[in-house]
Amino acid sequence: MESTESSYVSSPEAPRKRSPPPPKSPNSDSMEKPTYIKFLVSNAAAGSVIGKGGSTITDFQSQSGARIQLSRNHEFFPGTTDRIIMVSGSINETLKAVELILAKLLSEFQSEEGDDVEPRTKVRLIVPNSSCGGIIGKGGSTIKSFIEESQAGIKISPQDNNYFGLNDRLVTLTGNLDEQMRAIDLILSKLAEDPHYSQSMNAPFSYPAPHNAMNYGSNGAGGKFPNNKEDRSNSVTIGIADDHIGLVVGRGGRNIMEISQVSGARIKISDRGDFMSGTTDRKVTITGSQRAIHAAESMIMQKVTYASERVME
Repeated sequence: MESTESSYVSSPEAPRKRSPPPPKSPNSDSMEKPTYIKFLVSNAAAGSVIGKGGSTITDFQSQSGARIQLSRNHEFFPGTTDRIIMVSGSINETLKAVELILAKLLSEFQSEEGDDVEPRTKVRLIVPNSSCGGIIGKGGSTIKSFIEESQAGIKISPQDNNYFGLNDRLVTLTGNLDEQMRAIDLILSKLAEDPHYSQSMNAPFSYPAPHNAMNYGSNGAGGKFPNNKEDRSNSVTIGIADDHIGLVVGRGGRNIMEISQVSGARIKISDRGDFMSGTTDRKVTITGSQRAIHAAESMIMQKVTYASERVME
């Protein structure tokens, strides 16, 4: 692990220039002032980051000097079934901890796949909407230079207006570990220049998302309602393009089972050839409480959007 560190910590101040400047002294203000980064991990991956009795996360914090926090078991980023990891400390400490985490996840992925070639994987960073402009730059100049410099794919999601009060966007990095770490270095260094970014360091993990509503009230719409009306079964049918149904169902039905489990809704997909009237969209019928239906519908649409982007890349 130590040998790869120099490949990305050498340019903490890089964002303003296309080629990284020489390393600054370790007591540089920019490197020392606290910053943070948030990214998504699956529930299963979160378990391997924590380790038995918290041993892995404690070890990573000790090695890096950074603080590592995870959202709770069912505290997901809106529209996903992924938990949130927040790493905070100086830029170097944060980068070191992120690399330890990503390397751990990568080693487990490779042992499962049984492949010696380092794969190009995806990491989804959570970035406040107000800070995305700095990453994009005038006419996209900054993001283009980051892509060229890191050799990673960098894609910023559009703002999701389905969730009231959601002010964060996802920045997806595609590449091998070195490419992803170079991109994270560039992005984090840019974010560290933004005073508004550091102010949101203490924002809670909970989001006003429909599927968090059981634990967190949102604008009076969350929390458990004692009245029966909320939990009464309703049914909604939406149309999903026939060639996207596989993305919703997932391998062996994994995606649809996960969406159903997280949202609490029952989901039924029409047979092949059974389309919404006048379209080639398959019928997806979602049954449950209004809250469960909203959660399931949002997760289905997010799955289609995210997987469609991935196919296009």
